Amino acid sequence: MNKKKVFNLAKGFRGRAKNCIRIARERVEKALQYSYRDCRNKKRDTRSLLIQRINADTRLHSVNYDNFMHGLMKENIQLNRKVLSELSMHEPLSFKALVDISRNAFLGNKNVVHPPRKISIPVSV
Repeated sequence: MNKKKVFNLAKGFRGRAKNCIRIARERVEKALQYSYRDCRNKKRDTRSLLIQRINADTRLHSVNYDNFMHGLMKENIQLNRKVLSELSMHEPLSFKALVDISRNAFLGNKNVVHPPRKISIPVSV
C-alpha cells in the first residue's frame, strides 16, 4: 500500500500510529486482520442469537427448536432464521401458526405437548 492509502486507513489511531508511516503500516495491517476475523465472528454470534430467540419462542408452544425446524423443512417452508426470529418477536400469532404447521408435519412434535400446571397457593388462616 502506498503512503497516502495507509494514512487514510490510519485516521483515528492514537499516538504515532496515525502519522508515522512505519508504525501506521503495522497498525493498519493488524486492524485489517482484526476486521477480517471479527466479521466472521459477528456472523457466528448473530446466528447463535437468532437460534436462541427462536428456541425460546418455540418452547412456549411446547416444541423444541430442532423439531420445529425439521417440521418446517418437511413442509418445504423456506424461511431463514432471521425472518423466523422477527416473526417470533413481532408477529406472535403468525409464528404460532408456523409452529402448528411444523407440529402437524413432524410426528415427533405431537407427543411434546404438556398440559399447563396448576399452581396451588397455601392459604393461611
